[in-house]
Amino acid sequence: MTVRPRRSVLYMPGSNARALEKARELPADCLILDLEDAVAPEAKAPARDSIVKALASGFGDREVMVRINGLDTRWWVDDLNAVLGGSARPDAILVPKISDPNQLQDLASRFVDLHTDPHVRIWAMMETPLAMLNAGRIAGASLDSETRLSGFVLGTNDLAKDTRARLVPGRAPMLPWLMTCVAAARAFGLSILDGVYNDLGNAEGFVEECKQARDLGFDGKTLIHPRQIEPCNETFSPSADEIAMARKMIAAFELPENANKGVVQIDGKMVERLHAEMAKQTVAIADAITKRKPV
Repeated sequence: MTVRPRRSVLYMPGSNARALEKARELPADCLILDLEDAVAPEAKAPARDSIVKALASGFGDREVMVRINGLDTRWWVDDLNAVLGGSARPDAILVPKISDPNQLQDLASRFVDLHTDPHVRIWAMMETPLAMLNAGRIAGASLDSETRLSGFVLGTNDLAKDTRARLVPGRAPMLPWLMTCVAAARAFGLSILDGVYNDLGNAEGFVEECKQARDLGFDGKTLIHPRQIEPCNETFSPSADEIAMARKMIAAFELPENANKGVVQIDGKMVERLHAEMAKQTVAIADAITKRKPV
């Protein structure tokens, strides 16, 4: 399986053709071309056209998602028809407000109708109270390959609005829901991205929230401004020391004399074989970051 870094994932409004053009020069690992919140109702149709043109021009080797409008709106079918109807397609469709696994089945049927390339995946936005209660069931829908479900994106602003939880430093009110979604995603082998940080003027607070998301187990963070990309990439990248230790763990368990051992000693510390498996993920991400080509 190809490992793709998803440290920094930048939302780009589909209605802003200039921003879409500029996105090709940005060092974000992934882009979300947005047809939902960032686009006014009267701008939906032109935004679709802009995104289709942008996809045709390409974004280098970075991953590209398109966030369609919610399945309870009148726009989502037209969104899919436009984005998936041409020869240039995104890597994934990001679907807002997934609260029940049955919604993924409905979406899967539409993909079949459109004869969608099997490489196009589905990502679900987890941003409602019901999604938090159904997180395990939603993640479990990925066992049905027709759903194409590959990952979760936290919609923390909408979640705060619907639950009336406050967005405070440290996110204490959010922590149970964040970890519920991380656990559900990992239980079924899905990737997971943290929600956005709203205060563009608070660079220190942003870095702290990136560190928190990294430590909680997220693969990366969704962003609302290009200035957030570099600190996000730095935070979610394995450090040189982490990479060196990971390689040392892997090498230790590959030694013939350790072939049947579950635990070995490295630099005075006891290291289990499961840590070597975790180390392989660290090295794979580090190698993928190194190989990323600039646009």
